Amino acid sequence: MHIILMLLLVVVFAYSIALVLMNNSEVAVNLMFSTVPYMNLGLLLVVTIFLGVLIGMLLALLLFRVLQNKWEISRLKKELAAVQAQLTEANVKLAQQADTMRQQEAVIENQPAEQTNPNV
Repeated sequence: MHIILMLLLVVVFAYSIALVLMNNSEVAVNLMFSTVPYMNLGLLLVVTIFLGVLIGMLLALLLFRVLQNKWEISRLKKELAAVQAQLTEANVKLAQQADTMRQQEAVIENQPAEQTNPNV
């Protein structure tokens, strides 16, 4: 993998050098708030390509982070809904058990107390 990356970097560097050498005419560059009197056209092209790639990579990372956060929020909402459903189910079962216990206690209290006297 490192060899492929190094090879790619060498090719890009060689292309940049060729671009600068083939486009050696001087051009005036007018930026919105400043002016560069004369600059090599090839160098200007390399700088703009580099800045474009850099800005594109930064925006892609930002966009990926935003999408990753949205996916995480969606996953957590689904998990929250599942846990709330389990909690509701547990509360229903607990209420049913409490009702059953109350009914059993009521039956025990209503039973007549059998008094057995072994001496009789």
